[in-house]
Amino acid sequence: MFDFIKLLFGFSTKIDFNKLVLAGAIILDVRTKNEFSRGHIIGSVNIPVQELSNGLKNLKKGNAIITCCASGMRSASAKKILLSQGFNTVYNGGAWLGLKNKLKG
Repeated sequence: MFDFIKLLFGFSTKIDFNKLVLAGAIILDVRTKNEFSRGHIIGSVNIPVQELSNGLKNLKKGNAIITCCASGMRSASAKKILLSQGFNTVYNGGAWLGLKNKLKG
């Protein structure tokens, strides 16, 4: 059941996020600016999900993008928005803290 929920929201533990980041993927944190200011992954870009449609010009369609937020819900929404706007390589990294831990090692 948990695997089904992970697939439903578009993220999987089988994705090698370290490899993606080393290859130049952008980490897109879609939490609010206030949430982002209280902690984030170094080098991540903050565009709150509610501002994403206006912030698309700041992203390159050729880059892989890993979305993250507090729990994985907003990052799933952001992934859907990005895919609908022609961004082809988008991954839901889920919660930013979990993603940060995966990137450590």
